[in-house]
Amino acid sequence: MASVPVPGDVSRKTVAMHDGFLRHAGYRWLKIASAIMLVSIVSYLFIDVSPRHNGGSWYGYTLGTIGALLILWLTMLGVRKRAMTPGSWSLKAWTSAHIYLGLSLIVIGTLHTGFQFGWNIHTAAYAFMMIVIISGIFGIWFYATIPQALSDNRDEMTETEMLENLRSLDRQLHEAAQPLSAEHAALVQQSLEQDPFGGGFFRRISGKYPNCETRRAQADLRRERAYQPRMGGDDPLDKVDALLQKKEATLARVRRHLRLKAMLQVWLFVHVPMTFALIASLSAHIISVFFYW
Repeated sequence: MASVPVPGDVSRKTVAMHDGFLRHAGYRWLKIASAIMLVSIVSYLFIDVSPRHNGGSWYGYTLGTIGALLILWLTMLGVRKRAMTPGSWSLKAWTSAHIYLGLSLIVIGTLHTGFQFGWNIHTAAYAFMMIVIISGIFGIWFYATIPQALSDNRDEMTETEMLENLRSLDRQLHEAAQPLSAEHAALVQQSLEQDPFGGGFFRRISGKYPNCETRRAQADLRRERAYQPRMGGDDPLDKVDALLQKKEATLARVRRHLRLKAMLQVWLFVHVPMTFALIASLSAHIISVFFYW
């Protein structure tokens, strides 16, 4: 007899699926990153650099080299995603290392500066690094929560199936509106003719569609019918009202789907360009250091 999953089992599976890259191999890369940060902090406190710690000291060069190599390696995750392999260097393992070693750059990069900042390319490189790391933290949250939210919202339907369901409702509405008066049919026609996802990227990311003709048509029909006697039998307005209600629910589902996808795009629009800006400023930082060294 097949066992029935209990709610606790479902919850644990959900956590394992979406937090797997964080907990990979018993938090192996969290431990490694923590050890790197601890060694960096302890060595910073006990190594004497005269007159004070700075990026131009031997210790600063050491941390800077480690940080630069880490940054270059971290940028390879995009390339790594195109090669699906199991084992110790599976994509999940690589992603886990990417996250925790990326966080360790906060300590490594800050100690490399010796807490000396100014209006120059060196501080700009540090600032871009911090922006990339902070946006990466948001990315962790997005990728740990949004895929499950997308799955829950789709209710086992693909995006194509949701859109086809919407088109099917439009066809049914067109047929059901034929017996209506010209005034009522015009309300339905406005719902059929409007692009329900128009308004651009910002409308999509907000999830707000105040000028939705489907919602307006349903509200107007119900408001008019409130003062009219109900017809017995198969009232065509009842059928249209039910279809408009189904269409509004389907629109809400698709709009939530598009909003969640847009949230992932927003993160990438920040994280990826800032990564390229970091590489450019880091290159300028390294070249200027060796030029004046």
